[in-house]
Amino acid sequence: MERLWGLLQGAGCPEEEEEEEEEVAKPPGHFCPMELRGPEPLGSPAGRQNLGLWTAAGRRAAPYLVLTALLIFTGAFLLGYVAFRGSCQACGNDVMVVSEDVNYGPGPNSHQGTLYWSDLQALFLRHLGEGSLENAIRQTSLRDRVAGSAGMAALARDIHAALSRQKLDHVWTDTHYVGLQYPDRAHPNTLHWVDAAGRLGEQLPLEDPDVYCPYSATGNATGELVYAHYGRPEDLQHLRTRGVEPAGRLLLVRLGVISFAQKVASAQDFGAGGVLIYPDPADFPQGPHKPGLSGNRAVYGHVHLGTGDPYTPGFPSFNQTQFPPVQSSGLPSIPAQPISADVASLLLRKLAGAEAPQEWQGQLSGSPYRLGPGPGLHLGVNNRRASTPISNIFGCIEGRSEPDHYVVIGAQRDAWGPGAAKSAVGTAILLELVRTFSSMVSNGFQPRRSLLFISWDGGDFGSVGSTEWLEGYLSLLHLKAVVYVSLDNAVLGDDKFHAKTSPLLISLIENILKQVESPNHSGQTLYEQVAFSNHSWDAEVIQPLPMDSSAYSFTAFAGVPAIEFSFVEDGQVYPFLHTKDDTYENLHKVLRGRLPAVAQAVAQFAGQLLIRLSHDHLLPLDFGRYGDVVLRHIGSLNEFSGDLKARGLTLQWVYSARGDYIRAAEKLRKEIYSSEESDERLTRMYNVRIMRVEYYFLSQYVSPADSPFRHIFLGRGDHTLGALLNHVRLLRSSSSETPGAATSGVAPGLGFQESRFRRQLALLTWTLQGAANALSGDVWNIDNNF
Repeated sequence: MERLWGLLQGAGCPEEEEEEEEEVAKPPGHFCPMELRGPEPLGSPAGRQNLGLWTAAGRRAAPYLVLTALLIFTGAFLLGYVAFRGSCQACGNDVMVVSEDVNYGPGPNSHQGTLYWSDLQALFLRHLGEGSLENAIRQTSLRDRVAGSAGMAALARDIHAALSRQKLDHVWTDTHYVGLQYPDRAHPNTLHWVDAAGRLGEQLPLEDPDVYCPYSATGNATGELVYAHYGRPEDLQHLRTRGVEPAGRLLLVRLGVISFAQKVASAQDFGAGGVLIYPDPADFPQGPHKPGLSGNRAVYGHVHLGTGDPYTPGFPSFNQTQFPPVQSSGLPSIPAQPISADVASLLLRKLAGAEAPQEWQGQLSGSPYRLGPGPGLHLGVNNRRASTPISNIFGCIEGRSEPDHYVVIGAQRDAWGPGAAKSAVGTAILLELVRTFSSMVSNGFQPRRSLLFISWDGGDFGSVGSTEWLEGYLSLLHLKAVVYVSLDNAVLGDDKFHAKTSPLLISLIENILKQVESPNHSGQTLYEQVAFSNHSWDAEVIQPLPMDSSAYSFTAFAGVPAIEFSFVEDGQVYPFLHTKDDTYENLHKVLRGRLPAVAQAVAQFAGQLLIRLSHDHLLPLDFGRYGDVVLRHIGSLNEFSGDLKARGLTLQWVYSARGDYIRAAEKLRKEIYSSEESDERLTRMYNVRIMRVEYYFLSQYVSPADSPFRHIFLGRGDHTLGALLNHVRLLRSSSSETPGAATSGVAPGLGFQESRFRRQLALLTWTLQGAANALSGDVWNIDNNF
C-alpha cells in the first residue's frame, strides 16, 4: 500500500519525481504545489507528456486496485449470505433460526458461529448420549428417601453437589418447614369386626403397618360396610337410588379413575363415616410374562384435596412460621385407610343386599360383588402430624436476552417406598439434562431465556415442595415463569405416550413428537406411533391436568402452563406405583428390558421442549387454542339456555366474552405475522402477552387463600365453569345432590338458586373478558361490547 500511495503521489506531481531520486535526504513528507490552469490539449506536447505519465502510473497500480476490489466484493458476499440465512423463514427446519440475535456470541471454548435449530438438536443429542441413565435410576431407587428422613437429607446434599459440579450460573437450596403426617409405630392403625351389640370382634390383618393415607382424619369410625365402586359422586348417588344409604357407613372403594383425595371427599359429602381403599385385580390386568401386584399389597396415597402444606393454605411455610393458624378446607374430617385385595375379599364375602351392577364387578376370586350393607366394622386411624423440614434444590442457566423469563423443569426426589417409577426415573433424567445442557453451554449454547432445573421434596404428600415454593414466590413467578415441565411418572410402560397439559402447549408437543424417534417402533417417530391408529392424535394423547398431577398447582394455582407426560402400557396400568414393589427390577421387567431406551426417549422429548421454549425468538405457545377450549366448554351450557330463559335469565354475557377472546387471539396472531422479527422490543412485548395467557384464566375476583385453585377451567370453587355447569344441571334435577359437586369443590346445595347463578356467571364472564382484554394489548386497543 505504501508503494501504491507513492505511485499515486508521483502521478500527481510529475515534475518532482526526478528530484526525489537525486535528493535522498529530503524529508519524507513533501508538499506538491498546485497551480490553477486549464486542461492541456491532448495533442500538445504537455498533454502527451501528462497522458503518458498517467498511463504508466495506472499500469503500476492496476494489480493493487484489482486486489482491493476483490476483497471488498468477497466481504460483501459473505455479509449478504449470513443476512439471507438469518432472515429465511420458509426454508424448513434445517435453516430455521433458533439463535438469531445480532449480539449473539459463541461460548469461550467454541469454534462455532450461529447455532441453528438443526445444530442445537445435533449438539443436544450428541451430549445426551454420553450419560448412563439406567445406572442412575437403579442407584436412586436403592436409597431411603422418605421426606424428612436422614436418607433424604443425604440425597439432597448429593444432588446439590452434582449440580454444583456443572456449568451452571446459580445453585441453591430452599428449605420449608411443613406439616407432614406419618404412621404412629407405637399405635398402628387397626380394623376390627363389630358385633350386633357394638363390641369389637376379630381384628382384620393390615399386612403392612407402614401403608397409610397421609392427612386422613385421626380417630375411630364405626358403621356397616357398603361397596361403592370407585367412590365417585355418581357411584354414591347410584347407591342412594338403589336404596343403599352411604351416610353413617364405612365405604369400600376401588383404587383408580379418581384420586384418593377425591374418593374421600365424595364419601364425606355423602355423610359416610370412613373409607377403605383397595386395588382390584380388574384394574391391574397382568400378562403371562409381566409381574403383577401381590394380593397382600396395599397402595399408599394422600387424601388432602389440594396441594402443598394443608396447615398453611395459600401461604408459604418458611422458617417454621405458621400463618395463619388454619387448616386447608381440603383436609377430610373422616378417617381413611388403604387395604390389600386379600383383605377386601374377606370384606366382600360378608356383604348382603342387592348384587352390584355388571360394570361394578371386579375380579376378586370367590367374592360376590354386592352393594351391602354388611356387618359392622371399626376403623381406627392413629397417624401423627410432625413439623418437618424439606429442601428443594435449584440450578440455573441464565438466558442472554430474556434472563428474567424462566423455563422450569422439575422432578420429585422423595419416595414413600423404592419409588423407581415414581421419582427415581425423573430424578435421573433431571440430572442427565443438567449435565447435557451444561455441556452444550460449553460448546456455544446460549439460551434466550433462563433454564431452571429443580429437584422437589415432599412430592408424595401432595406436591408439597413445589406448591410451597409457588406460594412463597407467587407475585414473582406469574410474571416470569414461562412453562413448567414435570418429569414425574414419566416411564410407566413403553407402548403409548400420554401428555397431561395446558392447551397452550399442544401444538409444540405435536412438533416435538415429530422430532423424537419411538423407543419401540424402529424407523417411526413418536408422532407416527401415536397417530397410527387415530387420525385425531390429540384425542389419543392429550389429557387435562388432574389434581394429583405434580404439574397441577403450576397451572391451577400460579397460572403457568405446564406439562406432565408419561409412557404407559397399552391397556394396562403400571401396578406397582405407590407400593413397596415399585423397584428398579420390577420396572425393568414391566418394560421387558427396554427401560434405558424409553428413559432416553423421555430425555430427548423433554430436552427438545426446553430448547424450543428457551431459545425460540417468539415463544411457541399456541394462545389461539384456548378459543377452542372456551367454545367446547361453554357449548355444554347451550342445552340449558331454554330452562334459563324461562326464568328470565341469559348466558349472553359469557357468549360475548367468549367472542372477544377469540377476536383478540386472532388479532394478536395477525399483528405478529405482519411485524418485523428483528424488532427486539416488539418481540419481547409479544412474548410477555403470550406467556401470561394462562395467568389470565385465574379468577381475579376470588382470594388465593380461600380458593387457591382459581383457574376457571381446571380449578375448584364456585368461580369455575364446572361449578356453574353443575349448578345449572339442578334446573332439571329433583335431587339436591349433584354428581361431580365434590370434585368441582362445590358442596351439595338446596337446588338451583338464581342469586348464586348470577354471581357464578359474573365471576366466569369477567375472568374470561379479562383474558380477552389482556390479550388485546394496551387499554386503547380494548373494546368491550356487551
